[in-house]
Amino acid sequence: MHLNVSQQMKMSQQMKLAPRMIQSMEILQLPLAALQERIDQELSENVVLEQLTKKDEQTESDDVRDDDPKQDIEKRELGDDEGNNASDFERLVEISQEWPDDNYTSGSKPSSNRIQDDMDRQHDVMANAISRPNTLQEHLLEQFHCDSPRHLRAFGDYLIHNLDANGRLQSSLPELVQVYGELIDLEDAEKALEIIQKLDPPGVGARDLKECLLLQITPTTPLRESLITIISNHFDDLLQNRLPLIERKAGYSMDAIKSAMEQMKTLNPFPGRGFDNPEVRSITPDLRVVKNEKGEYIIELIDEYIPELRINRRYIKMLEANPDEATKEFIKRKVESAKWLIDSIEQRYNTLRKVAQTIVNEQTEFLEYGPEHIRPLKMQDVADVVKVHVTTVSRAVDDKHIATPRGIFPLKRFFGGGTTTEDGEEVAWENIRLKLKEIVDNEDKAKPLSDDALVKELATHGITLARRTVTKYRKAMSIPSSRQRREY
Repeated sequence: MHLNVSQQMKMSQQMKLAPRMIQSMEILQLPLAALQERIDQELSENVVLEQLTKKDEQTESDDVRDDDPKQDIEKRELGDDEGNNASDFERLVEISQEWPDDNYTSGSKPSSNRIQDDMDRQHDVMANAISRPNTLQEHLLEQFHCDSPRHLRAFGDYLIHNLDANGRLQSSLPELVQVYGELIDLEDAEKALEIIQKLDPPGVGARDLKECLLLQITPTTPLRESLITIISNHFDDLLQNRLPLIERKAGYSMDAIKSAMEQMKTLNPFPGRGFDNPEVRSITPDLRVVKNEKGEYIIELIDEYIPELRINRRYIKMLEANPDEATKEFIKRKVESAKWLIDSIEQRYNTLRKVAQTIVNEQTEFLEYGPEHIRPLKMQDVADVVKVHVTTVSRAVDDKHIATPRGIFPLKRFFGGGTTTEDGEEVAWENIRLKLKEIVDNEDKAKPLSDDALVKELATHGITLARRTVTKYRKAMSIPSSRQRREY
């Protein structure tokens, strides 16, 4: 073996983002509610950052401002509070002496007062929190432990924890027994599953949709015999809407089959979905669209929920007092962090306003006449107008909503591709989907249109599409095939 030592030179290009740029991109991407949380966090962690109140604004308007450029913090006026400067300075000096210099990070070690405040806030949150509803597993375990033999409980718990959100088993029973080990045989596993399938809600513990529906049929269920026969023996024909075939095979009349189908609609194919409901979040729009006297749509930022921030002047005056180096470094870092946040929020406002105004300018017909008049629009088109990178536009519109005369919409709603009609007019895919739905809604359900017929019907409206494209959009819109849409 030969070992060689050599030196080589290699040239490469790398792009590294400065922390300030990273923070600006993060702030830009935050929706309004998340931005509020971020600001609250910064206010609690950064001692030099404070919220400007109306009282402060009045005080500043009456004060004589200092023209010293050293005290001008990025065009943001600083507070002029004089009270408790000595005690604040002593607290900062104490902090700087207690911790090493490189430990001065935002919120690295809270004061005792802040700890008490945090505890009070946590207590308030716990006291006012809504009680958490039982999960599907918790609901089933309570019942199972009351009605099951002791030697089946461990495996029954295992089965219950292997139910998906719909209340069905995620794997076959033999596979679950094999994974569980030799502590249970298939016969006892069947007994445990049988107990689970008798629990509330009805249909839980099924291995497929057919079994789920059958488990919900009781001796008192109307049309019980015909339901069991159709679901057990003709389920695939039922899913494909092959009702005449069921009529011939089962010997039921078409009216009897339709009555059974109506009764089947009372059964729940997803019995587990009544649990673990996600919290419904209210939408707070980041922008609104208003129409000015000239009839133009103008963007307004909704910032009444966002506090106006400033850097308190008392800490700048502490620097003028020439404290020790550790305290001076601490204050400088906190001031710089506050400046970065204020600048990032201002940059977010400017970028969001420009991007949204460009979108509104392109989608005026949408605002005037409705969603069916939306135009094809790409993020790159907006980026070219605003003169930013397309990723900046993507971050600006991400999880943002806008209040319009037509309702509240996500900003991403206004983007989309399209196609060109025979007349040379660009039509957005959204309009094509709306037209496709309109055609299907108005078709003769006794003779529903096939995908080829839908292609021809769209062509009469000047929209030329391939059959596979129509099929793709039909499936994406959860529109059944012509056979499944047929009514007998």
